[in-house]
Amino acid sequence: MSTERADRDRRRQRPDLTRRRLFGGAAVLAGATAAVAAGTTLLPDAAAVGPDREQGDRLRLGEPGSSGVTLRWLGNNGWEVSFDDRVILIDPWLTRFKTGTYAPEGADPTTPIVSDPALIDPHVSRADQILVTHGHYDHLPDVPYLARATGATVLGTETHLNLIRALDADHATLDEQLSTVSGGEYIQFDGYTIQVLHSVHSMVGERARVPFPGTRPAAVPPRPATIADLVEGGTLAYQITTPGGLRIANFGASNFFAPALAGLRPHVALIQPGGATVHDYVPRLLAALDHPEYVLPTHWDDFDQPLSEPAVDWGGIEALRSAVSTASPDSRFVKVDHLQTFVP
Repeated sequence: MSTERADRDRRRQRPDLTRRRLFGGAAVLAGATAAVAAGTTLLPDAAAVGPDREQGDRLRLGEPGSSGVTLRWLGNNGWEVSFDDRVILIDPWLTRFKTGTYAPEGADPTTPIVSDPALIDPHVSRADQILVTHGHYDHLPDVPYLARATGATVLGTETHLNLIRALDADHATLDEQLSTVSGGEYIQFDGYTIQVLHSVHSMVGERARVPFPGTRPAAVPPRPATIADLVEGGTLAYQITTPGGLRIANFGASNFFAPALAGLRPHVALIQPGGATVHDYVPRLLAALDHPEYVLPTHWDDFDQPLSEPAVDWGGIEALRSAVSTASPDSRFVKVDHLQTFVP
């Protein structure tokens, strides 16, 4: 039997996390909201088995729960990736002020921007790096506060960082924490790496347009007041490789730039539903990523709803699940709820 076939058979024999009820049973359902708020962990019953290596640097994972890496979903495209004593945040937006984005009339562009520490502090207290995928209102507004609170290095384009400066009244004191990237950077940290990938944003509507387009590269703009002031500013994706060799790729929009993904081969891909205007969005993306072992949906909740309650699907997750199953049947689709964690 070939190694590739043996790996496929081994994966099929693992516990099927997609069929587990996160809140199974009447007694558990009664306490669902409290469990999610406390940060339920999604793990299998089987004992953890450590990862080993095969085919050069190819990592063969043991049972789910064996990697020593924890992914916690903070809603929308917000993720906390932790391992050893390190914490990496991706697009941490926890204030979740109401915009009407998924209402029939869509987002109100005059919605004021709010960042509320009282909604942030209970959930995030540490970070070494903060990775910004793009500048929109559902990704960026809490980054200035979290950068100050944690001392983290912030990676983003010139526009992203200028918007962060514009949101912070005393931005000059943040400058040493801001690192301008544009895609192509492969950064070595203490035992782990972050690859910055050129990417592209979702395109919506019959005319396939990017919402709130634009850049602010030349100088710090006036303080953004409404969500329309937070422009896309270029879109990035990221791959994190942990000390144990686990590779995690994140896409903050339902689109991608295929040439940037050559050779990445992530074990875990965080991908977004949608992409109706993108040709063969899911099949092409999963093929470019060499069919990752795990696919976790991101950016699938209606973020007008509270983070402290179970996520409300804006309508794209079942189509994404079906597309993943068809395009990459050996990939395991694992849906994590608000503030839950998953350990590959």
